[in-house]
Order: sequence, then C-alpha cells, then structure tokens
Amino acid sequence: MPRKRSSSRGSARGHAAQKKSSRSLPSKKNRLSPSAWIAVITTGLVIGSSLTAYAAYIDIAGGISRENVDTDAFGDRPSKVEGVVNIMIIGTDKRDGDNANYGEAEGERPDTLAIAHISPQRETATIVNLPRDSMVQLPACPASEGYTGSDPQLGMINSAMTYGGVSCLWDTVEKATNVRIDHFVSVDFTGFKGMVDALGGVEMCIPEAIHDTKAGDLDLAAGEQVLKGEEALGYVRSRKGQGDGSDLMRIDRQQEFMAAMARQVMSGDTLKSPSNLYSFLNEVTDSITSDDELTIDTMADIAIAMREVDLKDINFVTVPNEPWPQNENRVQWVTPDAEQLFQAIATDEYGGDDSGDDAAADDDAGAEEESVEPGDVGVEVINGVGTTGLADQVSAILRERGFSVSGTGNPEGVIPEASTVYYAPGAKAAADLVAKEAMNATVEEDSSLSGNQVQLVMSSDWRGFKDKGVSGDVPGSVKNKSAADSTTTSVC
Repeated sequence: MPRKRSSSRGSARGHAAQKKSSRSLPSKKNRLSPSAWIAVITTGLVIGSSLTAYAAYIDIAGGISRENVDTDAFGDRPSKVEGVVNIMIIGTDKRDGDNANYGEAEGERPDTLAIAHISPQRETATIVNLPRDSMVQLPACPASEGYTGSDPQLGMINSAMTYGGVSCLWDTVEKATNVRIDHFVSVDFTGFKGMVDALGGVEMCIPEAIHDTKAGDLDLAAGEQVLKGEEALGYVRSRKGQGDGSDLMRIDRQQEFMAAMARQVMSGDTLKSPSNLYSFLNEVTDSITSDDELTIDTMADIAIAMREVDLKDINFVTVPNEPWPQNENRVQWVTPDAEQLFQAIATDEYGGDDSGDDAAADDDAGAEEESVEPGDVGVEVINGVGTTGLADQVSAILRERGFSVSGTGNPEGVIPEASTVYYAPGAKAAADLVAKEAMNATVEEDSSLSGNQVQLVMSSDWRGFKDKGVSGDVPGSVKNKSAADSTTTSVC
C-alpha cells in the first residue's frame, strides 16, 4: 500500500522553494554587472536593459507592438517545466513600411526562426536555430483577417506564418519539436539595423571578401572590421555571396554575428550607462512585436533570474538536419538526433550545471552517493493523475526497464503540482535514475524513506516515459557554439 501523503508534504515543498530562491550567486567572471539584466530580443539572442532604468524602460516598452495569441486553441500542448522560459524568436522578412526597400515578398515569413531556451537554474540561454526550409508536418490553421488558413500538410516550417500568422507558426513549432513555447519576439530588418547602429556597430572578422548583390549590394573586404546597421543586415542575410550559398551556412554566420554582438554588449558601455541603454532600446522597440503576455514584469523576472549569466553559457545550436530526398533545396530533421536535442530542451537537460542545491548541500555534508543500477532501485508508484490503471501501466514499464516495483496506489493528502520522485537522504542517484526515464519528473529528498527505495508520484502534468531510443543526452551531431568563442577570429 502506498504511504500516506499528508499536508506536511506541502510545508516541506515550501521550504525547498524558499531554499532555491535564496541560492548564492556564482562568482564574477565575464558576466553582467549586478545592476544589469538579460532578455531575449533580436533574431536569436537575449539582450537586456538595466534595473536602474526601469521607469525609463517602461516608457520605451510602450513602443513594442503586442499581439494576442490564443494558445488554448492549439489543443494538447507540451508540458511546461517550472522556471524555464522558451521564447520563439522570429526574424521576419516583412517588406512594408521602413522595410519596403528590401524588395517584394509574398506574405510574411520568418527569415530566421529559433527557440531561445532560458534556464535560470542552469544559468544558461540556448538558442536553437530551426532552418526555415525544414520540411515538417504543418497543423491545420484557421483562416483569420489577412490569412487564408491551411489544412494539415507537409510543408516548410516558415510557410506556417504565411498561412496563419504568428499563431499558426507557434502551434507548428510546438507540435514539430514537442517544446513548450511560452512567448514570442519578432524583429524586422529595420529593428535589427537599429540595434547594431545603437551599439556603434559590431566588430567582426570577415574570413573572405564578400560581394552579394542580393543582400543590399553587400561589398565587404576580408579582415577585421566594424559592421554598421546596413552592412550587418546584409552580412547576416547574405547567401549567394558566401560559402555554398545554403541557408545552413547563413545560420552559422548569424550565430557568429549574434555571439559577437553579445560579447560587445556585455563587455562594453551599453549596460553600464542608463542613458546608453535607453538609446539602445529606443532605437529598436518600434520594430519589435511580442505576445501580450510578455509583459514588463515578466521580462524583469526573466532578467533578474539570468543577470549572472556568463558569456560561455549563451549557446547557439542548429537542429541536426540533412537534405530532403524530394528536393535538395529543402532539409529534414535527422532522427533520432533531433528528437534527443528537443527532448533535452523540453526537459531542461541541455547545458549548464544541473547539480543544483541538493548536490551542493551533499558536498557540504561530505556525502558521497554510490552509483546504482535499475535493479538496485525499488519504486513505489503513486497515481495522482486520476486515470484508472495508470499506476499498473507505469509499473509494467518500470519493470521492463529493469526497476523493481514495491507497490502501487493512489495518494492520500497533498499531491505535488509537478510529478516528483521522492528519495531517502543519500539516495539521490536512485531518484535521478528513475526521473531520467520520465518525460518530466523532478526529484526531492524525503527523510521518511530509506535505502534506495523511491516513490514516484505522478501529478496532473505527467507525460509518460521517454522512448528507449531517445535519451536526454545530446547527440554528437549537435554542434554547440558559445558566445564566449569565435570561430573566425583566428583567420584575421
């Protein structure tokens, strides 16, 4: 029979939450000053403002366009990981207004598309680029003002925005990646140029001379130079004038440029001076659009949590891909590598140090945990979801994966908000082993348990287990770049 879950569990969880919020900050390295914060804006990067200029920022933020996105209409959505924020970044090729000089285009499509994964616990920001020519299953999108809508079909991921706007693209990205998207930020050509010019340009190393008439008649000599707004836009948009002309190589250049911009912002005077910061933000807000739930307070919460981020922990990756057999000008995502990357993002297992406060507490106490195998772990399965027979189903899967099941049942008393694996003091390794099998499960110490006995309590957010062929480990095909590194400066 399962153990009783009394209201004391709730107070224990409250204590744990209090402990996490008061965790000590890392030592100073290449990080932002305590008065600065980071937020994700531009085609793939999170850049921020200053808490000392908060009132001025509220005034500036009034220039940001807001759009309502009814995510309830998406149906079943991926589960949310507490504390994590995933922002869909759209570099749009909109050609009206100030952007009319960049030619004509049918509809509005993402010129750049990425997911910015912000993890305060890991103190990392990871930008996952999704090639705009990726062939994915597009969901049905209803027609709305200015959009024709579409039936479910196989198509390029960026065409979703043409059919149904940001809402359709948001739904498409969630269904294709199984990553919960919390917000979106869109910036057009003019906004990108404004950011670069407000910084006084961005210093870059150009490995080879570039001339591309289709990218604003871009003409750059090889070597180190400062790219101003128009040149910077041409550089990140250029395809035919560099390398093999593919969108994938262009993504590499965009990542390199964004890393250079991050280094410049975080090491320069922009974040140190409220007046410089005000000028920087004032240049770009008229060209930024976000969902109406990405409020000033939400931005501030994200920024405060990430204010100690190190340059080396701002990461850029591209989803593993290969040519689409039906058309070599399109790409398809490589399986299972892409699923493993998205799984790591969706469950907040990508990058950084996930040892957390519990590991630090163990170190302080001099505790050492022995490595364990599934056969060493006994699991009590508690069904807090309300689905009849779920505990028996889960038990069968655990046994199939080598674990021992000591009992099943329904909870009595408080059910945790998030599915949780409870473990005895010194047995965190056993809990981690069980939690790693699940799509979403946290771990928490429980002094009433002993040995390697753990208790899996499934809550309303329970999403089942990971496929055996799709682990939380990131495959070797995923090439990670950090903002602290440069792949081209060595040739200058």
